[in-house]
Amino acid sequence: MKKIVTILGARPQFVKAAVLSRVIKKHNKIEEVLVHTGQHFDANMSAVFFEEMEIPKPTYNLAINSLGHGAMTGQMLEEIEKILFAEKPDAVVVYGDTNSTIAGSLAAKKTHIKVVHVEAGLRSFNMKMPEEINRILTDRISDLLCCPTDTAIKNLKAEGFDNLPIRIEKNGDIMKDAVAYYGQTSAEKSTIISSLKLKENEFVLATIHRQENTDDVGKLKSIFAGLEEIHTDSTVVLPLHPRTKKMLETNNLKPNITFINPVGYFDMLELLKNCSMVISDSGGLQKEAFFNKKNCVIVREETEWVELVENGFAEIVGSDQTKMVSAFNNFRNTTSDFNKNLYGNDVGESIHQSILSLIS
Repeated sequence: MKKIVTILGARPQFVKAAVLSRVIKKHNKIEEVLVHTGQHFDANMSAVFFEEMEIPKPTYNLAINSLGHGAMTGQMLEEIEKILFAEKPDAVVVYGDTNSTIAGSLAAKKTHIKVVHVEAGLRSFNMKMPEEINRILTDRISDLLCCPTDTAIKNLKAEGFDNLPIRIEKNGDIMKDAVAYYGQTSAEKSTIISSLKLKENEFVLATIHRQENTDDVGKLKSIFAGLEEIHTDSTVVLPLHPRTKKMLETNNLKPNITFINPVGYFDMLELLKNCSMVISDSGGLQKEAFFNKKNCVIVREETEWVELVENGFAEIVGSDQTKMVSAFNNFRNTTSDFNKNLYGNDVGESIHQSILSLIS
């Protein structure tokens, strides 16, 4: 039986990888070994997390976190290399754009093991983002690029990937499968809507956590001024990220919106299902909003998911208070057709077939 080693470092990556793990288990043609680098130390990732999400527990847990980019990536590279020598897989699978992604890719490539990159070809064209560097370098040294969209493939072709011995395939966005699967049971496993006494379509879900927004006082003030203005008309519910909380306290900012503690995945799905709109600087949440038929106001200067903007499902406003409120009002007064298929179907099955083809 063929073997793959999957490298994961953050909770969203585990949710995505669970989709592929279920497909792998169903077909029983590949042995999968999971490695958790520990990059994002998350108290929510307890034994209960793995049990409730039906995610296989990692075979290896490296517990590497709370370090600078160089030290973190270097330690991961060293430890993953040891695992690859011991396991001797046919391929290494990595997801997205974290330090765990680039460390896993480098370790595999330097030991002559094939690399599969899920969510390949995404670009923000902002080289100040560590994620952008990670995704570009991972794409370049991969053997199979599993792309979520036509835009991702266009990005790769524009960079000359057609001239490289790398397989480029459009499989779709694996998060679509995850939202569909977990959305079937989230209402049974979450009580957050009743606990917070929220009513369907009568609140806005917001998340703000990116360093470019939290560490710039001017941007931070403008963003939360916009959220406060919207809150006077429609309740704004914001799960408060530790970094954002720290910066609000440091700058003595006390916005008048509804703050809640960080939430688990089922709670987030229920908030998405029941909100009227999403305001966020998260990349993943932009798509999850779309999958749950919600418009999204993007609090960034760019997005990797340009098709959401091009098709009118999302709007980029940066940190501009006026633009944020304007986008909120525009979406509130329009109706979008969310039946458009931007991200494929049966994505896990498609990626599984691509991997089998690569290593067979």
